[in-house]
Amino acid sequence: MTLMSEGFVLFITGIPSSGKTTLAYNLAKVLREKGYRVEVLDAFWIRNHICLHEGYGYDVGEKIMTCTAWVARLLARNGVIVLCSFVTPSRKLRELFKQIVSEEVLVYEVFLKCDIETCRRRDNKGLYRKLEEGEIKELPGVTIPYEEPINPDLVIDTRILNEKEALNKVLQFLKERKLIQLL
Repeated sequence: MTLMSEGFVLFITGIPSSGKTTLAYNLAKVLREKGYRVEVLDAFWIRNHICLHEGYGYDVGEKIMTCTAWVARLLARNGVIVLCSFVTPSRKLRELFKQIVSEEVLVYEVFLKCDIETCRRRDNKGLYRKLEEGEIKELPGVTIPYEEPINPDLVIDTRILNEKEALNKVLQFLKERKLIQLL
């Protein structure tokens, strides 16, 4: 196990089905294989186990982002690499998250850029279908505006890059900043 005195947080954002959770779990697997301690905090897990809230309204988002930021901060300050996978359509809420975490540890924003049509085709959770069938009323990027990050630390266009290429781009980013060393 590679012990780090202080971890860091990657906040991965983008519209539903842009590849956030896939990237987070692929990255976690590679880093764990290299001996790093890694935790993935994704929206589904947080909403169902830590901060029990439904919907995508601003008030709900603020509660979820605050809760997630404190969990991520606690883990990272104890040497864990924390990968957060969230749509978080509001820039203001992403800034709130980064403000809480960055008071104590490094946090980087990774934006997965992808168009709605590509995401609709990939829709492995059935969210776009559920919206079209009226099962759900809100979906960021479709019925709720998604405010793209203004100055993210890394942008990955998942329309163009496949899963492996996206993973390699993040690994390169982390190596260039001397956050990890892959043996």
